[in-house]
Amino acid sequence: MELKNYMEDLVLMKIDEVLKDQKVCRCERCRMDIAAIALNNLPPKYYVTRRGEVYSRATSFNVQFEADVVAAILKAVKQVSGRPHHDRIDD
Repeated sequence: MELKNYMEDLVLMKIDEVLKDQKVCRCERCRMDIAAIALNNLPPKYYVTRRGEVYSRATSFNVQFEADVVAAILKAVKQVSGRPHHDRIDD
């Protein structure tokens, strides 16, 4: 059995779609920083069973839910583009 956060899957699916229209670094470090910040600002949707996964996916099929995910990613893009970590020596 595995504990999964559907929100993580959704953010990772949406991130490239959102980033294609943004002027931000798309390196793996920046992408993961954006995903982490976005996920910290979204409610988790954990599931364990296949039935729970189906329920999580079904409840995410609405315009407001998708808008919230995109808004969280855009907010994270703004943060990361202002202070990318890949140029820091302390990593």
